[in-house]
Amino acid sequence: MVIDSHVHFWKYDKKTYDWIDNSMKTLQQDYLPEHLALVSKRNNVDGVVAVQATQTEMETHFLVELAKTHSIIKGVVGWIDLQADNIAERLQYFSQYPFIKGYRHVVQGEPLDFLARPNFRRGVAALKAYNYTYDILIFHNQLQPAIDFVQAFPDQPFVVDHCAKPDIRHKQIDDWRAGMQEIAKFPNVCCKLSGLFTETNWKEWSAADFFPYLDVVFEAFGTDRLLFGSDWPVMLLSGIYVQWKSLLEKYMESFSAEDREKVFGSNAIQFYNL
Repeated sequence: MVIDSHVHFWKYDKKTYDWIDNSMKTLQQDYLPEHLALVSKRNNVDGVVAVQATQTEMETHFLVELAKTHSIIKGVVGWIDLQADNIAERLQYFSQYPFIKGYRHVVQGEPLDFLARPNFRRGVAALKAYNYTYDILIFHNQLQPAIDFVQAFPDQPFVVDHCAKPDIRHKQIDDWRAGMQEIAKFPNVCCKLSGLFTETNWKEWSAADFFPYLDVVFEAFGTDRLLFGSDWPVMLLSGIYVQWKSLLEKYMESFSAEDREKVFGSNAIQFYNL
């Protein structure tokens, strides 16, 4: 099975999705499973993981409802206020929905000390009881706090979204590489091969721009801990679905069939318990 470990769905409204500014006009519309149907069929994608795109419990409910009615959605990474005093109660409440596999917070928009905050860590500690995963969404300059963070939770399954958003646009690689090598030393941390299109000059990239960065994550994580993801529809700012999937397929053409199967599907199935 081919699993896309990272897609978003939304009914667009300006207030809820305020991060979609006027440089992203193509995203200022609805993106729902029916809009992905043809793309996933053409690219032989069997299932997707729907990931939160705004920080409300209402959106978590919305994604669960979509999953109930669209068989392509195999799991949901929702949002819940991990800093809330009643976190245990909210996790208990959402545990009634088997589609929810884990949670995410938009840490890339938070101060550098965010991952060290006691309230947030208390919330993350509460995930383990439900076997929930946690998606780490950060920029490359937040890797050090993320390393300290994962060190505190050796039994919590983590996945780094979008390879921690390296600065491909300016061909910066050294600090990011060191951070990724460090965070990959923790066996409970995986990494998503997603979101890199939008870290370049939009629509002005060549495949070769990505290869040095792919080299780093493949070497650091190996094929057992890498998950294919598209970041659809955000990726559309810089390219189309088939370009990203075929770029990764090209990169992996000399890998064994078993390794390709892991990266394009079975790792996501295992990580998210799909």
